[in-house]
Formats: sequence, C-alpha cells, structure tokens
Amino acid sequence: MTAAKKALGRGLDAIFGDNARENTPSTDNEQIGNIPVAGAISEILLREIITNPDQPRKEFDEAKLEELSESIKNHGIIQPVTVRKTARNKYELITGERRYRASKMAGLKSIPAFIREADDIQVMEMALVENIQRQDLNAIEIAFSYQKLVDECNLSYEDLSKRVGKKRATVNNYLRLLKLPIDIQLALKEQLVSMGHARALINIESIDDQLFVLKETIEKELSVRQVEAIVRKIQNGKTKVKTKTTELPYKYQQLNSKIKKQLNAPIEIKRSNKGKGRITIEFDSDKKLDQILNEILNS
Repeated sequence: MTAAKKALGRGLDAIFGDNARENTPSTDNEQIGNIPVAGAISEILLREIITNPDQPRKEFDEAKLEELSESIKNHGIIQPVTVRKTARNKYELITGERRYRASKMAGLKSIPAFIREADDIQVMEMALVENIQRQDLNAIEIAFSYQKLVDECNLSYEDLSKRVGKKRATVNNYLRLLKLPIDIQLALKEQLVSMGHARALINIESIDDQLFVLKETIEKELSVRQVEAIVRKIQNGKTKVKTKTTELPYKYQQLNSKIKKQLNAPIEIKRSNKGKGRITIEFDSDKKLDQILNEILNS
C-alpha cells in the first residue's frame, strides 16, 4: 500500500477494501467506444450529473465556493469527482459536490469524474467518510449521518465506529447530541456554541435549565470551562435556574447574536407577546456609528 493510502487510516479503504482496479483506474479499459464505464476516469457533462440526496453536508459556504470557482478557472479540476452510473448518460454524485458546484459557477460544461459501482449504502458511507476526513461537516450533520448509518445499515455502535474509523467513545458523543433540544442542536449547527458546550449541556436534566444556560452561553460568550462549572453547580444544587428563559423566541435570540457579531456592537431586541418591539444598537462614537451604518448598508 502506498504512503498516500496509509495516510487515510481507517478511511475509504477500511470500508470498501483495497481494490486496485477501482482506486487506480486502468487506462486499458477507460471507455468502450465513447461510453464511460465503471473503473474509469472520464469527462462527463455537468448536466448529466445529479447530486446525492443523502449528502451529509447540507450547507455550502458561498464565499469559499467562489474562491474554488476562481481556482478552477485558472487551474482546472485537480481532483476528479466520484460518481456512479444510474442510467444511460445519467450519473449520481458520490463525492466532490463542492467541486461540482464550483465548476458550474465557473461556467464549465463538463468535469472529470471517477466512475465506480456502488449501492445506496456504499454511496452514503463514502460521502460521509470523505466529508469527515476533510472536516467539512458540522457536529450535528455528523451526528445525523452516524444515526442514518446505524438505522439503514442495522449497525451496532461498535460496528459503526469501525466503519468510520473513529473511537467508540467519539461516535457515542456525536450520537448523544441528537438527544438535546432542537434549540441547542440549531445553535450547534450554526456554530453559536461548540461541541464542548453541547456536551456539557447534555448533563443538565431539565430542558428549561439547558435552554437557560444556552442563552447565557451565547449572550455572555462563555467558555466551555465556564459552562461546565455552571453545570456542576446546577447538579450539586448550588445554583437555581430560572424556568422562564425569555419572552424572545429562540430564532430571534440567534438573530440577536448574529447581528452582534456582524456589527461588532452591543445589540438588544425587545419584543412583546403581540410581536411589537424595538431593536437597540449601542455605539460610543461617530466613527463607530459610521462603521455600523456602512456594515448595514453593504450587507
């Protein structure tokens, strides 16, 4: 096995085996006439490729896609995408959706693609492993992908950890995130809190208490250690938590935090139960006011 393959650890090879024909396509059998075949790298029209509906990653950074698009315009596609054939002149994307999207943005009509044979479960596994190895998924996307593998492949957690090349404890930590309230899952997905914060919040029994500490964490930008300390106090009965977090719905709490970060200024949203209220943005100088207004007008 080459050094490059060893570097993957328990990656794609661990799931699908070391198939020399598929991992290193033979140039003797790249095409039959003009028809691309499995085990070949061929130039395929973008309009003939559909994306994978089970792609673990659901969100793509537009700015990074534009950067990749510019790179493709200047240097072309360095690494082919991977597809499987579903019908005549029809292919489903297995890995490489960022390259696929960026190629469309760059105005390309076709893209180099490695064609392989794979069933639905293998496609899902390959897409998951590639994204995990590239660290492109957020914690909730990984957790949902793990759960889908468990459900659809009827895997034990031990089998799952072997399939994805992760320790059993790591897999368990991700799957436990799915037991959190949806508000915390959304905050984690939108990177308002880290996985460390979320793992600390799991140890709070009351959902109301969890949501209160979540609110405090976001608004005060608490560290993981600070949240862990609060959780210990709650568990030891040394801290009583308000059962009512706020009248402001959670989606507006998220918006509050996002605007605060974008404008780099204190902001407060007040809203009545009838939907009336106001937004207050603080500034301490004309220069700061100009910066805030420019950010608003240019966003």
